[in-house]
Order: sequence, then structure tokens, then C-alpha cells
Amino acid sequence: MSHLFSPLELRSVRLRNRILVSPMCQYSSEDGMPNDWHMVHLGSRAVGGAGLVCIEASGVSPEGRITAWDAGIWSEAHAHAWKPIAEFIRRQGAVPAIQLAHAGRKASLDRPWRGGKPIPAHAAHGWQALGPSALAFGHYPAPRALSRDEIRDVVEQFRRATQLALAAGFDAVEIHGAHGYLLHSFCSPLSNRRDDEYGGSLENRMRLPLQVATAVRAAWPDDKPVLYRISASDWAQGGWDLAQSIELCRRLKGAGIDLVDCSSGGNVHDQKVALGPGYQVPFSEAIRREAEVATAAVGLISEAVQAEEILSLGRADAVCLARALLRDPYWPRHAARSLGVEFPWPDPYARCEVGPLGK
Repeated sequence: MSHLFSPLELRSVRLRNRILVSPMCQYSSEDGMPNDWHMVHLGSRAVGGAGLVCIEASGVSPEGRITAWDAGIWSEAHAHAWKPIAEFIRRQGAVPAIQLAHAGRKASLDRPWRGGKPIPAHAAHGWQALGPSALAFGHYPAPRALSRDEIRDVVEQFRRATQLALAAGFDAVEIHGAHGYLLHSFCSPLSNRRDDEYGGSLENRMRLPLQVATAVRAAWPDDKPVLYRISASDWAQGGWDLAQSIELCRRLKGAGIDLVDCSSGGNVHDQKVALGPGYQVPFSEAIRREAEVATAAVGLISEAVQAEEILSLGRADAVCLARALLRDPYWPRHAARSLGVEFPWPDPYARCEVGPLGK
């Protein structure tokens, strides 16, 4: 029996295996709308055999996008545009999911292949970035600190985006609380210097992420899962760390979060990351053990045997793949063969199969 290819049940939703397609921004939308690129990009990963295909970070508001070319889900028109893509993913046997996001102070940027530099608020495709405090990320322009009323608006934007995700036909939603974007920036004392109920103590810094998690869970059907992506460490002295992450994840579980997607970093420009294969797996392992919540491991996981080992040792309940699946949309099917697992190709592609296992 392969752990990687055993089903995973999250509430009433059953994943055919434990391979999750990480949400990966494509910077190919106009006004947040998906198009043919998204249908082919996401659909091919579903055909490729993943258990869950998660749509890229999708802004819950226009200013919640990283770039003007990010996906979004802030209107009924967006829900309508995502609907056929979610349905195609489902028809291929994968679970369609979408990541709900607000970029916070790391917003108003150019596309990565054009340098990814900040675009001034007064320029075309630019706007005023928002954050917990008026502290810039590295060389980016300083954001404007959100008021209490605006914080309540953000919670409502996540709630509304959740309703739209349901209308679009998704079976799971993931809250983006990682990589220095809005929710992560509220958690970290390096980016949050507020002196009200949203800053200072750990309890206060966790307040907005927990309010968002509670609002999303309440707006989402009880029988469908909600995931949360966390940065388990800032990789910086005095910043957000694993111990604080474990406490947040305990609280997230209490709020009804079903699985924590364990990433790290992204909140400070001078982070010191110890890169290596599976370098973030220890975060997943610790959070799974200490917070007693299901986790997914992510980060330089590229080989089937590596993924199988992570799961077989109980270090995670699933693995999220990004670059490996960009290189090879059919990674799950190739992984199955390398692990000796029967995983038939779709009928139109059956002629590509080499033959029975062992031959």
C-alpha cells in the first residue's frame, strides 16, 4: 500500500490521493478574470492525476491582489467565470479548490517576468498597498495602515469571497495566511506595530487571521473543508516562529480549519532560509503533532519516494507540489508507476501507457 496514493477524507470530500497542486500565481488575468490559460493550466494538472487542484491566490478585493494581473473572486462575474474550470477539474477526478487571498503590503507589483518591481499608486496598474502598520517590505513603498473599520471590511471581503467560491462550484477553499501577505503580516511582530486590539500580544496579532477563519468557516458548508496556508517562520530574529505558529494552528483547528498547508518565509526581505530538499517538512511535522491538526508539507518536494517517505513517517497528511507540477503536469501518474501503484491514464491517453506494472 502506498501512503501517497491512499485516499484522504476531509469532511465529506474524498481526495483520490494525497498529492495537492499548490496555488501558483499565473499573472495572466485581466480584472481578476480567469481565461483559457487557466482552463488549460489547471485542467491539465487534474488530468495529470492530482488529488486536489488549488486555484492560485485570488484576491478577495481588487487591492487584495499582488499584481493587476492576478486572479480574483470579488464579484458574481468572477464566480461565473471560474465555474466551468471548477467543473472540468472535478470531471477529471480531482477536487477543485481556490485560495482566497489579500496581498496586503506586498501589493501593486509588476509581473515577475518584467522584474516584479513595485508600481507606484498613481501609475497605471498601481494602487495604495495596505498593511497592519505603515512599515514597508524591503524597498517597497510603505503601505497605509488599515483602520479598525477597514479591518472589519477585510473580514467581510473574505466572507463574501467564500460565498462566491461556493457559487463557482469549488469543493474546498484555502485561506492564504502565509508569505508576508496581509494575514501573515498581522501575525508577525516584525510587520505589525499596532497598539490596538490587533497588535502587540500574540493574542492580538492572531486576532485578524482567526476572525477571517471563523467568517470563512461560517460561510462555507459544514460538509466541505477549509484549508489554511501558514508561514511557520519568518526566518528572522524576533519574528514569527514555529512556537507561535503551533498556537495559531491550535486556534485554527478550534475555528474549524481542517488542514494546515505548512510553508514559511516571505515577510521580511532579508530572511535567512536554510534551503534543501523538504526543508519545510519539519514545520508540518511539528504542527501536526503539537496542534493535532492535519497538515500538508510543501517545499522542494520533487521525487515520488521522497513524498512517500514524508507521509509514511507521519510527517504530514498530504504533500503540496508546485514547481514539480509546473515541469510535469503528469507527475502523479509517473509517481504512481515508480511506486508500483496501478493508476490508469484517462481513456484518450491510454495508448501512452508502457504496459502492466513490472513489464
